[in-house]
Amino acid sequence: MITARHWIDALGLEAHVEGGYFRRTYQADHRPRTRTPGGDRYAVTSIHYLLTHWSPVGHWHLNRSDILHFHHHGEPITYHLLHPDGRHSTAVLGQDPDAGQLLTVAVPGGTWKASHLTAGDHALISEAVVPGFDYADLTLGRPHELVARFPEHAALIHRYCRPDRPDQPLPR
Repeated sequence: MITARHWIDALGLEAHVEGGYFRRTYQADHRPRTRTPGGDRYAVTSIHYLLTHWSPVGHWHLNRSDILHFHHHGEPITYHLLHPDGRHSTAVLGQDPDAGQLLTVAVPGGTWKASHLTAGDHALISEAVVPGFDYADLTLGRPHELVARFPEHAALIHRYCRPDRPDQPLPR
């Protein structure tokens, strides 16, 4: 049986600031950089990303780039999206289209995202980021800031947000 620990070891995954584990698998070194308001970025980057039963949550965060998520192995992941206009939507990334699961979930840049392992030991996915990911383009959610912006979603925000510790900076 393939387990979360197997994927961490086999793929050389490391703990991710959002929760779960990751490793960058690609960056478009052979293409010209893409100019963005935050600076020049790779045209595209990709990672492997793993949620586990001991690290089941991808905490609220916002990326400025568009991200495509692809399910590879394990259980489904439920995504919660808070759109710039305040709407909340969900999508389930998994292997069972008859149960409404999607093999690919697209999240537009500027959309707040949290995810959680729906059940089981793990879920292994990959992500393609366009323009490529840079930590300067990542905002980690703080409960008080997100609730001020989306008060109607306060319970959901608190459920998937890292604890708000103003005395401690968010990890990078």
